[in-house]
Amino acid sequence: MSLVDATPELLEVAANDLARIGSTISAANAASAVRTTTVLAAGADEVSAAIAALFGAHAESYQALSTRAMAFHAAFARVVAGSGNLYTAAEAFNAEQVLLGLINAPTQALFGRPLIGNGADGAPDSGQSGGAGGLLFGNGGNGGSGGVANPRGGNGGAAGLIGAGGSGGQGGPGGAGGNGGAGGWLSGVGGAGGAGGNALVPGANGGNGGNGGAAGLWGQGGTGGNGGLGAGGADGVNPGRLPLGSAAGAGEPGANNSTGMGRAGGTGDDGVSTPTVGQAGGAGGSGGMGASLGGVGGKGGVGGVGAPGGAGGAGGNGFSGADGGRGGMGGTGGDGASGGAGGNGGTGGNFGDGGDGGPGGTGGVGAQGGRGGTGGSPGGGGASFAGAGGDGGTGGVGARGGNGGNGGAGGAGGNGGLLFGDGGAGGSGGNAAHGGVGAVGGRGGSGGDSGTVPNGIRSAGGDGGDGGDGGQGGNGGDGGNGGAGGRGGWFGQTGAPGSGGFEGTGGAGGRGGFGGAGGVGSPTGRPGGFGQTGALGIDGFPGLSG
Repeated sequence: MSLVDATPELLEVAANDLARIGSTISAANAASAVRTTTVLAAGADEVSAAIAALFGAHAESYQALSTRAMAFHAAFARVVAGSGNLYTAAEAFNAEQVLLGLINAPTQALFGRPLIGNGADGAPDSGQSGGAGGLLFGNGGNGGSGGVANPRGGNGGAAGLIGAGGSGGQGGPGGAGGNGGAGGWLSGVGGAGGAGGNALVPGANGGNGGNGGAAGLWGQGGTGGNGGLGAGGADGVNPGRLPLGSAAGAGEPGANNSTGMGRAGGTGDDGVSTPTVGQAGGAGGSGGMGASLGGVGGKGGVGGVGAPGGAGGAGGNGFSGADGGRGGMGGTGGDGASGGAGGNGGTGGNFGDGGDGGPGGTGGVGAQGGRGGTGGSPGGGGASFAGAGGDGGTGGVGARGGNGGNGGAGGAGGNGGLLFGDGGAGGSGGNAAHGGVGAVGGRGGSGGDSGTVPNGIRSAGGDGGDGGDGGQGGNGGDGGNGGAGGRGGWFGQTGAPGSGGFEGTGGAGGRGGFGGAGGVGSPTGRPGGFGQTGALGIDGFPGLSG
């Protein structure tokens, strides 16, 4: 590494010598310019005139070259003089740092802060507070801005006897701004409060602004920080289906009866749901055989949330001359799942009618109805009828939109100096955000198809379910309140209050769902109607002035 040893005093002497030499040369050139550039011709002939013109042109060229040389000389002299000044300033600065180190060492060791000097600034995105200024003279350091891990902004450092308080750091996402540092005890303004951070997560509130720092005996209070903006509410999202677990237990079959009507089958167990798994309803038990009439099939169990209802049990068969039993009704489906299929009718004995097929179960919210059971086969000379299709479920109501976030409150202004000084102005409240849009209502479930019979006669198809209503829009957030103005000193005025933030508007309601189609049968089921549009969200309230 090369080193330069320079003496500022000698550089100053050299610069003065260069300036004096330049002045001497300039004076000599000026004195010779008139005599050399205006040479008189020796005679009136052309040769004498040409010689005089040649000497004059040569003199003018010399003067132009001299002018350029003197400009370079003057620039060089200035560089030498400036270098001396820079070396002088560097030596003075180094001496000052050494002197300050000696002065600040005792107070730094005893109180953790210098006697003279400014406090250190907090690092960005750290939320670190600024360092305190010197006990005798120095400004407080500015607080660091908030980050993701620590969203609150750092507080500004306090001044000592004379100096300004540090400014509070701006809040991170949704974090509060840091408070301004206090001004000097004797003289100095308070630091400004940091602005609150704007919210990023949907529906989150904006951060509050930091309070302005107070002045000491003489000085103006710091201005309060403005509140952060709230985030808009999330749009409504309809939930999906739960995964299916094992089905609930089936109903017991009915007992046979050789002298009378067969016993009815048992009802299937209802499905039980957890927050993560839906359980299907159990199947109904089959009816027992009977001498006079087959037993009725058991009803299917109700499905859990998101799970289908259980199938109805089959009707019991009839002995010779007896009718078959009616099939059991399908279980109602859980929310979002289809109803269970109706049980098939029992087979009739000789000259006995076949049992009626059981009706399909009603679909859960937004799901299809169950299919009707098939009519039982008749005995010789008998007849049978198919079961009707189940009605489709009504479409689910759309999910509600999320509420908009509130605006952050503005920080209060710092108090002015006890003797002289105005209070700081309050910060403005943050604006609120709008509510989310409601989700679309669910489509109504299709009606179940009727069952079939050997002779082709069908029952009515199930009606389609109505479409679900659209979800309500989310409410708008409330605007943040403005900060209060700081109190003035004995000879001072109170600071101006901060204005309140604007309110958020309510979200739009979701569109109603389409109705479900009617099931196939004789007659065909009726289609469902459209759902209603969801209600608008409620507007928020504006913030109050400080």
